[in-house]
Amino acid sequence: MRFISILGLSILLAAMVSCKSEAKDKAAIKEKPPVPVDVIIARLTDFASDIEVNGTVLSEEMIELHPEVGGRLTYLNIPDGASVTAGTILAKVNDADLQAQRQQQNVQLELAEKTEQRLLKLLAVNGVDQAGYDAALSQVNLYKANINVLDAQINKTVIRAPFSGRLGLRLVSEGAYVSPSTTIGTLQQTDRIKIDFSVPEAYQELVKVGKTIAIKANTSKEDLVAVISAIEPQISTTTRNINVRARLSRGKISPGAFVKVLLNENIKGIVVPSNAIIPDALSSQVVLVKNGKATFQNVETGIRNSDIIEITEGLQVGDTVVVSGVLYVRPNGNVKIKKVRNG
Repeated sequence: MRFISILGLSILLAAMVSCKSEAKDKAAIKEKPPVPVDVIIARLTDFASDIEVNGTVLSEEMIELHPEVGGRLTYLNIPDGASVTAGTILAKVNDADLQAQRQQQNVQLELAEKTEQRLLKLLAVNGVDQAGYDAALSQVNLYKANINVLDAQINKTVIRAPFSGRLGLRLVSEGAYVSPSTTIGTLQQTDRIKIDFSVPEAYQELVKVGKTIAIKANTSKEDLVAVISAIEPQISTTTRNINVRARLSRGKISPGAFVKVLLNENIKGIVVPSNAIIPDALSSQVVLVKNGKATFQNVETGIRNSDIIEITEGLQVGDTVVVSGVLYVRPNGNVKIKKVRNG
C-alpha cells in the first residue's frame, strides 16, 4: 500500500510539473514579439505592361505545287527563287491521249452538226418528223459535253501560278513521272508578311484589332512594326491561349523566322511587388495587416512583369499589404510595421 501511495504521489507531481511547463510554453508563445514588416498601401497605379510572347513569321500566301493528275512532265518552268505573276504556266503533264480524244470528238461533232442542219431544213418542209430532228440535236449536244469534259481534264494537266509571288527550289526535273502527291516546288507571296502568335487569356485586353505592336527578331536589326489584323474568337481549350495574327507594316523579315512580339501598354490598376505574392496550388495569396494582425487574403492576378503583378480581385484601395517579411508572418500573428514603402 505504501508503495502504491508513493507511486501515486510521483504521478501527481509529474502532472503538476507538465502543466506548469505547458503554461510556460503558452505564455512564451503569447509573449512572442511581433514580426517586423514593410508594407505598401494599395492604390490605383499607372503602370506599363511589358509582355513578350513568341511569334512565327509567315508569308501572306504560301502553297506547295502539286499536279492534279499523274503523268510525265513535258514542260517545267520553275527557276529556283524566281518571281512569277499570277497565271504563269509553271509545268505541264503529258496530255497527248486527251488531245487525241478531243480531236476525235471534234470530228464526230462536225458530222453531227451537219446532220442536224440537214434535218432542220427537212423539218421545215415536213420532210422529217420532230423525233428524228431531236435525236440529231441531242447527239450534237452530247459531243459538245464530251469535249467540255476533255477540256477540263486537259486543264488539270497544266500547273499555273495561282497568285504572284516567289518560287522556292525546284524539286523535280523535266521528264520525271509525277503524281498528285508529288511536290514539284513552292510558291510564296513574300511582299506581304503576317505574324502569328498566341497570348494567355489573362492578357486578352492587350490585343485589339488595329493595335500597333513592336517585333524583335534575331535575324534583323531593323525596327519592325506590325498591326494586329485578326483575333481568333475562341480561346484554346487546351492551352487557354488566344491566337492572334498581325501583318508587318514596317521592316523586312523572311518567312519562317522566329520573333518576339512586344505587347506594351499603359494600364491603371492595383499592383504589388512580385515578392509579396504567396503562390498556392489553388490560388495566390497576399498578407494584409489589420489591427496589428496578419491576415492571409486570396487574390486573382492579371498582367505581370519582372517587378510587379496586377491584382484584379481580392484587394481594395487602402488595404495594407506586406511586402517584406512575408515568409515569417503567420495567420493572425502579431506584426509591426517597420516602414511604409511607396507603391
